[in-house]
Amino acid sequence: MPNLAEAGPSNAALVMAAMRSAPEIARVDISRQTGLSPATVTAVTSELILAGLIEDAPGVTGPTRRGRPRVNLRIRGCAHRVIGAKLADRTITTAVLDFAGKTLAEAEYPIPGGGMSPDRVATYVAKAVQDACGKAEMRLEEISGICLGVAGFVDGPRGLVHWSRAFDRRDVRLTELLSRHFACPVFVENDANLIAMAELWFGMGREKRDFVTVTLENGLGMGIVIDRKLYRGSRRRGAELGHTKVALDGALCSCGQRGCLEAYVAEYALLREANLVLDAGQRLGDAGARMDALYAEARGGNARALEIFRRAGRMFGLGLANVVNIFDPSLIVLSGTAMRYEYLYDEAVMAEMRANIIKVDDAPPDVRVHEWGDVLWAKGAAALALEGITELALASLGQPRSAAE
Repeated sequence: MPNLAEAGPSNAALVMAAMRSAPEIARVDISRQTGLSPATVTAVTSELILAGLIEDAPGVTGPTRRGRPRVNLRIRGCAHRVIGAKLADRTITTAVLDFAGKTLAEAEYPIPGGGMSPDRVATYVAKAVQDACGKAEMRLEEISGICLGVAGFVDGPRGLVHWSRAFDRRDVRLTELLSRHFACPVFVENDANLIAMAELWFGMGREKRDFVTVTLENGLGMGIVIDRKLYRGSRRRGAELGHTKVALDGALCSCGQRGCLEAYVAEYALLREANLVLDAGQRLGDAGARMDALYAEARGGNARALEIFRRAGRMFGLGLANVVNIFDPSLIVLSGTAMRYEYLYDEAVMAEMRANIIKVDDAPPDVRVHEWGDVLWAKGAAALALEGITELALASLGQPRSAAE
């Protein structure tokens, strides 16, 4: 049997990517999709089967042109299991996935919230992961990889959080810290990229090679997928749509600078003005409750409340126009808790976007709203963990095996 090392590791990655595009796929379709020769596909898939990463799917789909049965292949789900987690203000949401991307369990673990010490956050993450393992009826030792999504400025490949509201300090080496709690590989990522991965693997981006996701909650984030890969930038701090500047010496942003787009459209930005509208009773509760109260006032005809949403919508439309002018995507997916307020994505917002994009004969990009809950953010983190584990597994192929193996 040809050794995979001779075929080249990139061929294995191409084959795995093709296999992840469908629940089952035949070798001839892998060859057609990847451009690899049938002989190369046979060599690569044979090695992947030997490594336990893929397997024959039960049954056949009919004869090929030469009359042979056409056997489909599929990802071997039990080869690995991973956990994805999203660190939110008051919860850590987790999802356990097998190697084929099937959800095995979901869980939500409460945390105090606010800027905490890195050690305290790591302890809560460890407890949330243990809780997820319990829900999946698995031992922690059975997990092959873990990915945690964090809001803020995150250098995923280095495992470094430059800044996040979740921490009481800057420049947290989070991967290193979490690795003290787990024996398996640990990955860290900006949480906006989790939605991009969730859309790529499970949502509207499954049939797209390039698209953009924009998330609006207590912050404004963006994920960019180019050729079905996340784009992070040379310093892994690209796609920070919320921190593009829209006003010199403008409103104060949570990052400490002024004039950021986020400072005009995120939930905390709207709530800065909410006290001018809400009565004493409506000002009670957490940010979500106050946002809902502000929205109810706008729906009820309160002109000042409506203007708060309208002004944020106009700024959001301007931000979307900048995304279109820079990236020219075929699809923009809007997501996040703020998408329950239609004033932030209604026709007036879309008109603002269209008025500020470059005028050409072609239609503007498709803009869709897809409001994910925290579980889907966690599934995006799990997809990132699966990518990382796949890369590690493919890197070991073609290496000499011991007699024990």
